[in-house]
Amino acid sequence: MNLVVDIGNTLVKFALFEAGKLVRQGAAESPREEDFTELLRGARAARAIVSSTRGEMPAVEALVRHHADRVVDFTPETPVPIGNAYRTPETLGRDRLAAAVGAATLYAGRNTLIVDVGTAVTLDVVSAEGVFLGGCISPGVAMRFRALHDYTAALPLCGAAEATGLVGRTTGEAIRFGVMNSLRFEIEGYIARIEAQFEDLCVIFTGGDAKFFAKRIKNTIFANCNLVFCGLNRILEYNASEEHLG
Repeated sequence: MNLVVDIGNTLVKFALFEAGKLVRQGAAESPREEDFTELLRGARAARAIVSSTRGEMPAVEALVRHHADRVVDFTPETPVPIGNAYRTPETLGRDRLAAAVGAATLYAGRNTLIVDVGTAVTLDVVSAEGVFLGGCISPGVAMRFRALHDYTAALPLCGAAEATGLVGRTTGEAIRFGVMNSLRFEIEGYIARIEAQFEDLCVIFTGGDAKFFAKRIKNTIFANCNLVFCGLNRILEYNASEEHLG
């Protein structure tokens, strides 16, 4: 059994893999002992990997080490089964690289564009040859709503919702249409330009807010909310074997 832990900007997400398949998962702002006990159902993981986008979290790492025989701390120095053309790998978000590994694993031999709609929105390209090429980062849905509220005197704080129109008839509706549609159009424009540069482009949506966009953007081919988990599990397996030594 492999225990995979992804420490994101908002939540700590954890998953259990058996024979390469994700069998159970959970999430918490601050995981407790019982969260891992329930996930593992009293068993012990043979291996675990911990990835964090917000620095070291000793309490979480201690919990993981209590439940796994071997723990890999995913850092910029950790060997990965894909190439990396990013010029500053030490600043590359580990979730972005893990998602790229997941894409290269699930859709090997294809150019892929990963659209991750979370706290931030990232759009990253992995070549058909299995090389992470880079991408772009912009504010996520909640961040955009929060900015409108925090940097104006009277605009209310709104939240994500399905945007089915273009002309808002109330201030709240105008804000929701503005944020949701602008992000949708932003993603669509980026996809159109990347498609012009890469043949047979596979577009993959992931992240907590992907559900608001994946079905509404015609270019979507796949939606996989567990892409980062898949990538982290592949990295764990890669480091547990002798693949990276060859």
